[in-house]
Amino acid sequence: MKNLTQMIWLFLFVFGISFAQQEKGIIGTDNWLKNWTEFNPNQEDPGEPTQILTGKISKDTRLNKGEVYLLLGNVFVVDSVTLTIDPGTVILGDFKTKASLTIAKGAKLVAEGTVTDPIVFTSNRDVKRAGDWGGLIILGEAPSNKFGNGSVASYFPELNPMDYPKTNFGGNNIKSNSGTLRYVRIEYAGKRMRDGYFSSLMLAGVGNKTVLENIMVSYSGGNSFQVWGGDLNMDKLVSYKSSGNDFKFNFGSQVVLNNSLAIRSPFVSSSYKARCLVVSSYDEQREVDFSKKLTHVVAKNITLLNDSNDLKSDISRGLVNEAVYVGKTASLDMNQSVISGFNPAVLFEESIVVNQENLERIKFTDMYFNNCNGNIFVEYNSNNEDLENWYGNSSFLNVYSKSNNDETFIDINNKKRPDFRLRINKIIASEKDNFASEDLGVNND
Repeated sequence: MKNLTQMIWLFLFVFGISFAQQEKGIIGTDNWLKNWTEFNPNQEDPGEPTQILTGKISKDTRLNKGEVYLLLGNVFVVDSVTLTIDPGTVILGDFKTKASLTIAKGAKLVAEGTVTDPIVFTSNRDVKRAGDWGGLIILGEAPSNKFGNGSVASYFPELNPMDYPKTNFGGNNIKSNSGTLRYVRIEYAGKRMRDGYFSSLMLAGVGNKTVLENIMVSYSGGNSFQVWGGDLNMDKLVSYKSSGNDFKFNFGSQVVLNNSLAIRSPFVSSSYKARCLVVSSYDEQREVDFSKKLTHVVAKNITLLNDSNDLKSDISRGLVNEAVYVGKTASLDMNQSVISGFNPAVLFEESIVVNQENLERIKFTDMYFNNCNGNIFVEYNSNNEDLENWYGNSSFLNVYSKSNNDETFIDINNKKRPDFRLRINKIIASEKDNFASEDLGVNND
């Protein structure tokens, strides 16, 4: 009887540990990446275009699955109309004209694919490259912390000044609705501009009645997902091998990012330092009104993975950066998430003072830090003892490990249907510093 009781307690203990481990990083009873995602998009043949979209769309319009649409130049949906896209529809961004699609303030994009019939935006080139075309811009009526309302006019240097109003965003309606994006893929967007890059999906002043679920961005030349202001719930997003940042939140964004994945490659990156997650409140202080809300992001069940075959070598060659970057005055509450294979895991902007107020504003709880060259640092400061003592406190339930990717995730080598959920019972606790700092150092350049 005693042995039976011990076995039952052992079973319950192991079950409890397994359940807790499974709850870190992206979660689901099934692999929610199946069927609608594509990790080899260059092998897909979208077919030749049969319809052209150009200029302004000023009346309600539906795009049908039976057609292949070509975006030619900068296309704007205006005058509070709705652009509806049927499941399975393919939209090609033209390389020569660096095409883009902008949903103006008050208009809507309803792009509802299905798990077996996603909507695909991709390049029209035979051999596709990151930055082949512009991307999607959605402009809403929710507030930002900019003075007055904002504008994305800088994205369109050749735009007629008479058309500037359709590049404006912002207002006071946090419940505004710019439509639905569900089961959508955006591939090879993020064209280079005179000063910077397009983002594959830019959301500026977008309100919380907008639905953003199951969206995959692949091979972006700029940022995959960029948010300026607004109030958003974002669920099951995937950024795959972006040259820019995977998720960038700025200008007073109020965001809940849930159950989402970013996969970086050390050999795919732009000339500027790119990270998985960037949280900031402004680029320059003179741009913003500090009486308005500053950026606040809640990130739960996120997996940030550096896909490196030789992490030490890639770090020593300067190919691996930090996964998370937090700017001054921004707030981040990150929990039940996985950060695996970065240099280091997290970096605070150099002006952030390590004190009680700031540490309560930047939270990391129930995390799994794996195989990182250091965990949490302030920029240009290699002494992180105070941060390690704070976030390493057992009350935060953070776990540290040094497992390789194959041991850590269920099936990341499956070319067609990879599974990036955490492998149950494979978390191996370790010392917090996975590499000797005297060998590699922390990349705080």
